[in-house]
Amino acid sequence: MEGLEHKPFLSALLNSVFGRPIAYLLSLFGVKISNPDNLIPDHIAMAIFVMLFLILLFGLGSRRLKIFPSPFQQILELIYEFFEGIILEFIGPAGRKYIPMLGSLGLFIFISNLLGLVPGFMSPTSNLNVTVGCATFVFLYYHYQGIKAHGLFGYIKHFMGPIWWLSWLFFPVEIISHISRPLTLSIRLFGNILGEELLILVLASLFPFVAPLPIMAFAIITSFVQALVFIFLSIVYIGGAIAVEENEH
Repeated sequence: MEGLEHKPFLSALLNSVFGRPIAYLLSLFGVKISNPDNLIPDHIAMAIFVMLFLILLFGLGSRRLKIFPSPFQQILELIYEFFEGIILEFIGPAGRKYIPMLGSLGLFIFISNLLGLVPGFMSPTSNLNVTVGCATFVFLYYHYQGIKAHGLFGYIKHFMGPIWWLSWLFFPVEIISHISRPLTLSIRLFGNILGEELLILVLASLFPFVAPLPIMAFAIITSFVQALVFIFLSIVYIGGAIAVEENEH
């Protein structure tokens, strides 16, 4: 597969501009960089691009809001209403405060998934480091929200199960279940996006311009589905964490 690997243009540009200055700053702290022209990994460069794109897009879109919205404002409102709908359905009115976080994460994953379909780019989510980072953030976030809502001991009580004398059995099972969540979130997303990229690269090398097109069209759908699954599970985890009182014994 080495012959199919390519250096994304944006990654090469960032390394050419910032690689050596960053390497110099690190050298002041005793960190020696052997290859400063390849200091910034491709997935980091692509993730930075996606974040800047979303900041610019929504920053501009929120500057001139109108009572009679423009087509662009209508699109932004539809995106917001989409996230609001699924969050309110599973969490209820208390879920409104999670819309910014879940919406930002969902859009980041969706745009990242699509980015690999653009020539000269790659999907940040085709790298396990990125998906593990997203999944770890969700893992820490929903536990924090559970502790914030119910207190540390009240939240830990949720792991004990409905029957107090079986808590010794439920507790390790619940711990294993929660630990597996970031693993399944990250590996599912990473595996699907990486598989799509490799398949498109192989087909493009064998039958350029024609064979990859159906797969690329299908990849747009799966990019949306994978982002939706990630966010849907995140909503379920947050909803379960803040609704501990329903399971208290």
